[in-house]
Amino acid sequence: MIEGVIEVHGTFGAYDILAKVESGQVEALRETITWKIRKIPKIRSTLTLMGIDGQQ
Repeated sequence: MIEGVIEVHGTFGAYDILAKVESGQVEALRETITWKIRKIPKIRSTLTLMGIDGQQ
């Protein structure tokens, strides 16, 4: 379990997994992605999309 990851879904297409990560600070989010998620063995690439508050 990685702190901040609140949902994980398998996907079809260019990427195999969608992980929803939540953080109160952009720097904490950046650290989670860079030092925890990208360091998982066999992770070859990631794509980060940041949501907009108030839009579903």
